[in-house]
Amino acid sequence: MQPAASSSAPSRIQLLLGLEILVVLALSLGRSAFYSIMALIDAFTRGPLSEQSTALNRSASERPWFDLVYQLADAVFTLAPVALVLLLLTVTGTRAVQALGMDARRPVRDALWGVALTACIGLPGLAIYYLGRALGATLEVIPAALDQHWWTVPVLILHALKNALVEEVIVAGYLVLRLEQMGWQPVAITATSALLRGAYHLYQGIGPGLANMLMGVVFAEWFRRTRRTMPLIIAHTLLDVVAFVGYALLRDVIST
Repeated sequence: MQPAASSSAPSRIQLLLGLEILVVLALSLGRSAFYSIMALIDAFTRGPLSEQSTALNRSASERPWFDLVYQLADAVFTLAPVALVLLLLTVTGTRAVQALGMDARRPVRDALWGVALTACIGLPGLAIYYLGRALGATLEVIPAALDQHWWTVPVLILHALKNALVEEVIVAGYLVLRLEQMGWQPVAITATSALLRGAYHLYQGIGPGLANMLMGVVFAEWFRRTRRTMPLIIAHTLLDVVAFVGYALLRDVIST
């Protein structure tokens, strides 16, 4: 009887890990992917995508101080799944920060790779966006729709960092680690991470979905080979800061 019980243990562990992944994604980017797909279907049924727009980082209140509180609360609550992931990895015997490559052991190298990834991902992504706009497959994306206040730029930078932490810790780091522990093959792991990343950006249209899927391939493979999310977090933060803050400061002269 003992061998049978032993042989069932790996299957039980894989099942629990699978359920854990589903719960984490349901609380974070898996939920975002569902609503993003529904938003794209909704947009398709309304008319040409080229005639529609979607806004990021919207104001939550017309009253500046309430808006600021809502923005800060959104950042805190959105980061809760990141804390959950770190906790889950820790209680299952993993040194979470080290396993995800979020430590500060090599700040200069991480920063340099982060800047390099920003350039390699940002320019092609922008080209795909404008190609999608030209082909009518992408909505007009308004990166920053916050009202102008003294705190607008700091809050946009905070949102950029929040997005980077949520996406890179969960999709590029945690998901890859857990799927490896479940015995998945590298190609399947990278494809799953990339498809998820593309899916939760589909509310912007086909172009951004494809661009982010390609970004997902690069980032998932980067983590799988280097075990470092820090350069990915830096690159993602820089990309979003340029998009959010640049648009907020230059919205009167930018035409998308």
